[in-house]
Amino acid sequence: MSTPWDAAWDHIAAADKDLAAVLSEIGPPPARDREPGLDALIAIIVDQQVSKVAGAAIKKRLDAFWGDVTPDGILAATEEDMRGCGLSRPKVRTLKAVAEALDTGTLDFDRLAVVPEADAYAEMVAIKGIGRWTAEVYLMFALGRADVWPAQDVALQAAMQVAKDLSSRPTVKEMDALSEPLRPYRSAAALLLWRYHRHVRGIDLSLP
Repeated sequence: MSTPWDAAWDHIAAADKDLAAVLSEIGPPPARDREPGLDALIAIIVDQQVSKVAGAAIKKRLDAFWGDVTPDGILAATEEDMRGCGLSRPKVRTLKAVAEALDTGTLDFDRLAVVPEADAYAEMVAIKGIGRWTAEVYLMFALGRADVWPAQDVALQAAMQVAKDLSSRPTVKEMDALSEPLRPYRSAAALLLWRYHRHVRGIDLSLP
């Protein structure tokens, strides 16, 4: 039985022979969906630039601290409280800025789900502390946008380097150029390369 993803894999295989070889070697990755909203955005912010294990530990402590997290709860928490859960100062400031944006309506998760991708991206990166990677990962995993390409992601760059046998890790500009033939399914290509990065590192692909 065919799925909407089949069109993505067919397109990627036809558009890029190196990624076609990757797809043949490791198979298509499973979907990685998150329920949209504040909790998903917090998890993405927490996970940035830390290991998966460390991110999960910090998120667990935050969940225990807040319970059902709300913008008011974030605004009421002190920096000391949030640092005690394992957050860095920049991430504390980012979460405070997110909460303020939600409180004032300059960030609206329901609106993000329905506006064009470029508008959703612009609304997110207008918040201090939210950059390209955070916005793009939210658009991919929480909103299911099909043509998102987190070119700043180091694991994605490393996987592309191996897949294409490049002498060095590609820059963001080079990653963006390499992704052009993969439109409009760059989200699927990113998932494939993240899976390939795990494979190259010898991580069991059956593990979450």
